[in-house]
Amino acid sequence: MVQARGIMLRENVKTIGHLIRLYTNKNATLNGTDYPEGSNSSDYFAQTTMYLPENFTYSPYQACPEKLPYMRGLINVNMSEISFDEIQEVFSKDLDIEPGGHWKPKDCKPRWKVAILIPFRNRHEHLPILFRHLIPMLQKQRLEFAFYVVEQSGTQPFNRAMLFNVGFKEAMKDVAWDCVIFHDVDHLPENDRNYYGCGEMPRHFAAKLDKYMYILPYSEFFGGVSGLTVEQFKKINGFPNAFWGWGGEDDDLWNRVHYAGYNVTRPEGDLGKYKSIPHHHRGEVQFLGRYKLLRYSRERQYIDGLNNLRYIPKILVSRFYKNITVNLRPDLAPVRDY
Repeated sequence: MVQARGIMLRENVKTIGHLIRLYTNKNATLNGTDYPEGSNSSDYFAQTTMYLPENFTYSPYQACPEKLPYMRGLINVNMSEISFDEIQEVFSKDLDIEPGGHWKPKDCKPRWKVAILIPFRNRHEHLPILFRHLIPMLQKQRLEFAFYVVEQSGTQPFNRAMLFNVGFKEAMKDVAWDCVIFHDVDHLPENDRNYYGCGEMPRHFAAKLDKYMYILPYSEFFGGVSGLTVEQFKKINGFPNAFWGWGGEDDDLWNRVHYAGYNVTRPEGDLGKYKSIPHHHRGEVQFLGRYKLLRYSRERQYIDGLNNLRYIPKILVSRFYKNITVNLRPDLAPVRDY
C-alpha cells in the first residue's frame, strides 16, 4: 500500500543519500512548492504576499501580523552543542520568558497560542540546541508559546505517537492553546518565515529535510514537524497509540487527517527546509507491525488515540519547558476488537 511503499522509500533515501549528493544539487526539489495533490491552494497565494516594512507600527490591541519585518528569512543554523547553563546565559536578559518557556508578545495580540510538544528519550544534548534556535524564531513571529518535553521512561520501545497524545492532554490543562506543534527534537528550521501558526488545514512544516536531500520522500510524508489546531487534533482522535518503535505513526496520522475530511498544507518553496542534528547514539528499533496497523487505519481511528489513553505523569517545570515523564506500556491504551 501507499504508506508501506513510502516507509521503504524513506529508508532507501537514507541509505543512498551519499550517492545522490554526487549527482544532484542538494537544493533541488521535486517541484516548485512540494504541495501534495489536494492541498489548500489559497494558502499558497497567501504565502506570496509581501512582508511588512521595517518602519511598520501596529497596536498592542490588535492581532499580530503574520508577516512581520523581524522575519528576515534564512537562519544561521548552529548545531554545535551547548549546555543549559549556557542557554540560561543567552536568555538571561529576557525577563518575559515565564516558567515552562511560556512567552507572549506585548506589542500586539498573538494570533495563535501555540503549545510545542517534543517527544523525548536520551537526547539531552539536542534539547538546548533546539531551544537556542526556536525561541528567537517564535518571538520574531510574535506567537504566544510554551514547550512541553514529553519523556518516555521504562524499557518499552519508544512510542513517539503516544508521547504526543500525553503531551497534548497535559498541555490542555495549562492554557487555552489553540494550535499544537508536534516537533522532533533534532529538527531545526532554516527559515524564520516558516510561520508556526495553524490554519484551516493541518500543516506539515518540515517538507524538505537535509537528510533526504531536501526532497519530499513521498507525497504522504508527514514526519518531523507538523501542526494542527486543537479542534482538528481532537476531531481525528489524536495519534494512534499502537506504534512501538520507529516508523509508521506519521503515515497513520496522514490517514486520520484525510479520513476526517482535511487536506495537508506545506510551506511554499524553500520555507520548509530543515536541518537534522546528527545522532551520536543508537537509534530506536523499527516497528515491524506497522504495515498491518496501517492497513486498518480507518477501523482503528476512533478506538485508538486520545480516547483510550491512560497514564500517570511525573511533572517538573523548568524555566524553558515543562518536563512530563511517563512510563509507557501497551496496557495503558487498550484497543477493543475491530
